[in-house]
Amino acid sequence: MRAVLMSPEDLQPQLAGTVLYRANVERLAAVGADEVKQLASAGRIDVVVVDSALPGAAAQVAALRQDPLTRPTAIVVLGRSEFGADHLDLIEAGANAILPLRAAGTWDDRLVRLVRVPLRASTRLAVDVGVEGGARGGVRFGGRALNLSVNGVLLECRQPLEVGDDLRLGFELPGFGAVSATGTVVRVRPPGQYGVEITSAPGEGRQRIKRYVESGAAG
Repeated sequence: MRAVLMSPEDLQPQLAGTVLYRANVERLAAVGADEVKQLASAGRIDVVVVDSALPGAAAQVAALRQDPLTRPTAIVVLGRSEFGADHLDLIEAGANAILPLRAAGTWDDRLVRLVRVPLRASTRLAVDVGVEGGARGGVRFGGRALNLSVNGVLLECRQPLEVGDDLRLGFELPGFGAVSATGTVVRVRPPGQYGVEITSAPGEGRQRIKRYVESGAAG
């Protein structure tokens, strides 16, 4: 794996025990999007890890998403505080996910899933959606999955949603069974379209999505 770390400081003390510091990972340092693009022109980059403390972090992420060289690359933000409004601008700029700077639990698994850019299939699947927590907690409504991968879904619905909303999703994959999942809205595409990161899919959920996408049954 080839990873670029963008931070104003050395991240090794915090991340030395993670997958990023294994012997088979090539780590490169950069302080701006232009440096990342130069590195990408010399060879494929699997993931860009952006420290939320980096000055102008959201603008750097946006610049990476706008360039053809780095547009497909997974971008992970290291959050230095509880998930909140101070991080949402980075998701809106194009980051795939926010992981805490203090790695623990499923940190490595989430990073690896993001690095392995999954197949994504166009669909028109009906989705049962429920909002979890907040003033709208318990609200249920129907939506439609416009595309689907093991890591996320592009959801279309009439119910207004916001970046950071936690959702419960349920849908049937024809020929592959039902999937129940939880997810978080990470991007808003007006009108009425929302990029949702799938945070969990208990049981065989992710495997069913993977087999469905790889089968070519979607369309």
